[in-house]
This record gives sequence, structure tokens and C-alpha cells, in this order.
Amino acid sequence: MRTVTGVSALALVAVFAAACSGGASPSAGSSAAASAAASESAAASVAPSQAAAACTFDSLQTKTKGTLTIGADNPAYPPYYQPSDPKTDPWELGDPTNRQGFEGRVAWSIARNLGFVGDTVTWVVAPFNNAIGPGEKDFDIYLSQVSYSDERAQAVDLSDGYYDVAQAVVAAKDSKLSKVTTISGLKDFQFGAQVGTTSLTTITDVIAPSKEAKVYDTNDLAVEALKNGQIDGLVVDLPTAFYVTAAQFDGGVIVGQFPPKEGGEHFSVVLDKGSPLTACVNTAIGQLRDSGELARITQEELSDNAGAPVFQP
Repeated sequence: MRTVTGVSALALVAVFAAACSGGASPSAGSSAAASAAASESAAASVAPSQAAAACTFDSLQTKTKGTLTIGADNPAYPPYYQPSDPKTDPWELGDPTNRQGFEGRVAWSIARNLGFVGDTVTWVVAPFNNAIGPGEKDFDIYLSQVSYSDERAQAVDLSDGYYDVAQAVVAAKDSKLSKVTTISGLKDFQFGAQVGTTSLTTITDVIAPSKEAKVYDTNDLAVEALKNGQIDGLVVDLPTAFYVTAAQFDGGVIVGQFPPKEGGEHFSVVLDKGSPLTACVNTAIGQLRDSGELARITQEELSDNAGAPVFQP
């Protein structure tokens, strides 16, 4: 996987598409409506004791007193995180510490609203599967395109949504799959996705292909499998699909995106199960939404793009 050097170009790679779940308009009003629906489904992640949590800097119970530790997967993919020049170890591709990229900006803004700025914020590498699994974490909050699901909410706390997302299919430009326009037309192709993702769930539950999906430890490995012809199609979230076709696979194309699923799909911040910070993180996200800052970040980092048609049944 090649390192990306053009920050401004990558900002245009992704999409805030009109067909995203819960409404994808970057207006503050539509974001608030989407979050209201998401909050009800995420309620199981918030312990009752958190409801009365005091969201002041001195009272917040973080892993290290006076410091907010934020986790991210590595590589930290653009457009969610953007690279630094010179590169910051140990981060690959994107650098969460530079306050750039969609999730980079959202994370730093949440931290600021909680009272953490500058050196009171620190970042740690946390592999995706470890972050969403049970057990105590070495981070306070984690942002790496984690979609809310009831199953995940049994192991960790998941915040209110900060981005409504759609899933998409990437294939080689010259392949038979690239011409498919319906979900039913996808069934006889070989698909792959990263383990533990809603992209993999989309393959099994929405496409329901005749061939068992191939599962990869990382998205990089799945992209390589697509490039090498080991799979016909890769399923990823839509912003990642734009990054794959723009920066990882020159011969790739976005075949289409799936219609919104019932109840929508959104990215959530991950915290320890029963974390005393969960209610405060939800408050911080609400402040970003109500002020219009979240909509501005989304618009600037995940630009509108009509280049991903919606699959018909």
C-alpha cells in the first residue's frame, strides 16, 4: 500500500453521499435528526450511573488523570486521518496527532469540548478487533470507523453517532462485476472484507452470495486480494471506497452503494463497557452537532460526490 502525500487531494476522495443512512445532508438539522434516532439504539451502551456524570475537566475519570488518551487503528486511513510530513512514528498513512482528516478533527474537537487541549491529549495504536472486543482498554475513547451494532454494544460502550454511513462495492474497472446495477446481480461473485466489520455483515446478510465471503485481517490485505484477482469485489464503507479507488487501486471502480438499511448505520466512539466518560462524550458530540461544527467538518473532509450509484433490488 503506497503512502499518500497529497493531503488536499485526499480530502476530496471521500463522500458524504445523499443515500447515506439516516439522511446524508451535511446540514446541522439533518445530523441532529439522525443522531436522535441513533441515540435510542445506542442507549444500551450507557450505564445508568453515567447519566449524572459531571462533564468537567477536574471530575472526568480518565485512564491517566488530566490526560485524555485516544485510540486509533494503524494504518490510520485517509480521509479519516491525514498524513504528516515528516512522518510521525508509529503512524502509517494518516497521523492522528496532526488534527487533520475527518476523524482526526472530530476526535480533537470532542477532546476540546471535554476540556482537553494540547499536551493533555495523547494517542495510542489500538487494532480494530481489540478495540471493539470485551475487556479493559488502554484508551479512553477510540475513533476508527466503528459502526454501531447491538452485538458490539454488549462488549463496549458505543456513543451517539457522529457520521451516517453507507456500504459500497469496489471492483476492477474491466470486470463483469463493474457492470452490475442490482443486489440480485451480485450473488454469483466472490466477495471479501475485513474481519469483524459491518462490511462483512453486508456481504453475508445483504448480498447473500453463492460463494462464502473471504475474510481478511486488515483492509490492506483485502485490497491486495482484489488487485490480485483473488476476489471479484471488495465491500467497504463509502468514504473508504473512494480512498481505495483514488489511492490504492488505480484499476478499481466503485460499482455502487447499498440503500440505507433499516435503522441506519452510523460511526460511534468506542469506550470501555460502563465507562464513566460515555455520557460526557455524547454531550460533546451533541455540542458539535448543535453548533454546526460537526456538519462543517463533515462537509470539508468528506466532500459531496455523486459518483456512487445506489444498487437496485
